[in-house]
Amino acid sequence: MNPLDLPFDTDEMLAGLKPWIECESPTHDAAAVNRMMDLAAYDLAAEAAIERIPGRLGFGGCLRARFPHPDQGKVPGILIAGHMDTVHPVGTLDVLPFKVDGDICYGPGIMDMKGGNFASVEALRQLIRAGLRTPLPVTVLFTPDEEVGTPSTRELIEAEAARNKYVLVPEPAAEDGGATIGRYAIARFNLRTVGKPSHAGARLADGRSAIAAMARKIIEIEEMTGPDCTFSVGVIHAGQWVNCVSSLCEAEALSMAKKQEDLDDGIARMLALQGEVNGVEFQVSRGVTRPVWKPDQPGTMAMFEIAKEIAADLGFDLKGRSQGGGSDGNFTGAMGIPTLDSLGVRGQGLHTLNEHIQVSSLVERGRMMAALLMRLT
Repeated sequence: MNPLDLPFDTDEMLAGLKPWIECESPTHDAAAVNRMMDLAAYDLAAEAAIERIPGRLGFGGCLRARFPHPDQGKVPGILIAGHMDTVHPVGTLDVLPFKVDGDICYGPGIMDMKGGNFASVEALRQLIRAGLRTPLPVTVLFTPDEEVGTPSTRELIEAEAARNKYVLVPEPAAEDGGATIGRYAIARFNLRTVGKPSHAGARLADGRSAIAAMARKIIEIEEMTGPDCTFSVGVIHAGQWVNCVSSLCEAEALSMAKKQEDLDDGIARMLALQGEVNGVEFQVSRGVTRPVWKPDQPGTMAMFEIAKEIAADLGFDLKGRSQGGGSDGNFTGAMGIPTLDSLGVRGQGLHTLNEHIQVSSLVERGRMMAALLMRLT
């Protein structure tokens, strides 16, 4: 049976996806992420051997599912790698509920990346129900911390990838359905200004504001952005009382570059900003880093050509791009393991209160994943 002819059903996929979306799972809420892993484990239990891996560093745990195959554990196979954490806090469903409107379906995390994860699981279900055996054994690994740079599970992902011949990542597809064949390097930084407290009303001049100093540093950091390396600050925490000059301000910054040498230069420039000015100390420490996954690696491109042929049969021209954004594909691609990313659903508005997918892409991406699993040898 041609895997493109498998009886994927849009309504059934939406019904199965709905509980995943309504199980909110923000990264920093370990209990919420674990509830999502429980739900996915239940949905996978009928077809696969399930293993729950405890979380660490305050994050939720992982779910690993190995599908029955005579060569499971004997030969390198295929790893489907996805994350179940989202950027949306618990309660987002109140303003972004799961809702279907024609070919659009809304919900927190539905595009990034629960929709793609679910389509991949459905692809495996359809293959098993049809009695089709993939040439290579398949493992699914769902992780809890990708949205913050994968600080607790990078080693696990890399160890699992090293046991496999291919890695498929169902992160969101490009708007035209395109796949990712390389990703830019990303570095995170923890920033801190340390000033001197005082009463903001009675003794303002005695204080040294950590908030004001951080504001000036943010402008300086973001103005370092150029064509080869970008800088942005996305998190700030400071102050408890408006009538106190704040002596501490903390922030987080992100830098991205197409080439590792450009990112290394950017890191050096960030670290060089440290020092004391007007009684306020500015501190910079390195956070997690995603390495460059260079495009055009032979193994990845061979896999992309197969995917391109499948896409043609599905009625569209699959484009391959190297891009920013970062994913766990950075790690596996940088290891030299053939990796194909952005195999998930089409949509728009990821990380916003308008996050949605094209409903029709659920079946499209399910069929693409099923066909890839049958053609990779």
